[in-house]
Amino acid sequence: MEAKKILIVNVNWIGDVLFSTPFIRAIREKYSESYIACLLHPRCREMLESTPRLNEIIIYDEEGEHTSLLGKSKLIMCLRKKNFDIAFILHRSFTKALIATLAGINKRIGYPTKNRSFLLTKTVEEPAEGLHKVEYFLNVARAVGIEPGSRSYEFFIKDSDRNFIRELLKGGGASDENLLVVICPGGNWDPKRWPKENFAKLADLLIERFGARIAISGAKKDMGLAEGIKAMMRNSPIIVCGKTTLRQLGALLERANLVIANDTGPMHIAVSMKAKTIALFGPTSPNITGPYGDGDYRVISKYEECEIPCYDFSCTDNRCMTAIRVEDVFQVANNMLMQNSKIKMQN
Repeated sequence: MEAKKILIVNVNWIGDVLFSTPFIRAIREKYSESYIACLLHPRCREMLESTPRLNEIIIYDEEGEHTSLLGKSKLIMCLRKKNFDIAFILHRSFTKALIATLAGINKRIGYPTKNRSFLLTKTVEEPAEGLHKVEYFLNVARAVGIEPGSRSYEFFIKDSDRNFIRELLKGGGASDENLLVVICPGGNWDPKRWPKENFAKLADLLIERFGARIAISGAKKDMGLAEGIKAMMRNSPIIVCGKTTLRQLGALLERANLVIANDTGPMHIAVSMKAKTIALFGPTSPNITGPYGDGDYRVISKYEECEIPCYDFSCTDNRCMTAIRVEDVFQVANNMLMQNSKIKMQN
């Protein structure tokens, strides 16, 4: 395949960027000698900066440096100077397609969303509803005859990240020999969150039955949530909210014997690190944004009455999440942990 200069215009959220990694791998495998760059939101940079699949990450800070017309013009000029031949536009926005057009990229491939079909040289047929986002992105590759070899997403970390986590856990009293369960109780909107009292009860059960050490992970903004769970527990967890970078979080989840999380970016990072993972789903659809590809994961979803996905941010009863009982999650956790013959229940 003739070497080309390729730009991948990526999406804006951590989980979605992970969903794009099978696409990125497929492009690299097809264009093995090409120069491949990725246009990316700054909050997602860490998700891809260690990948061997890309030659360059170009930041598009649409809430900062590139908010104004002048900022966007500077970005467009930067892209023009790089002389890209092809742009694969994974983002659905009109603006992203316009930027690729004004940057003089001759071939522009993507979905005709936001009335932007006239900005694309090849449009990808919109799929039926319910297609997983991994497949949604891979369809852009298929549109130019590229069939992926794998659908598993990937996240690359370094030994320095693993060493950091080893020391962080050691400071919390957890050694390499301890059975470690990481819980991720956060979520970017409240209806996606399993009740904190349920996380507390489940954590105590895992401590009492398996002698597990519990680490509560999340962003700095989740510290109050983590402290609330700790206050409800009979045993003391290790709180690491706000203490890790995304790559260090990947190392923590890789180290875990089990990860229990809501539908969040960290849940998908856990799957990418091949950690045993339990994903708790309520208002979102696991068929669209659930764990995907290879891995040892289980989805627990109990909704029956509401239409899913549901984006009623004003919902107060949160029935779809409260329907998931502590006993439901513990039974799945017990089965997954007992698959490891080295793990024994406490008397």
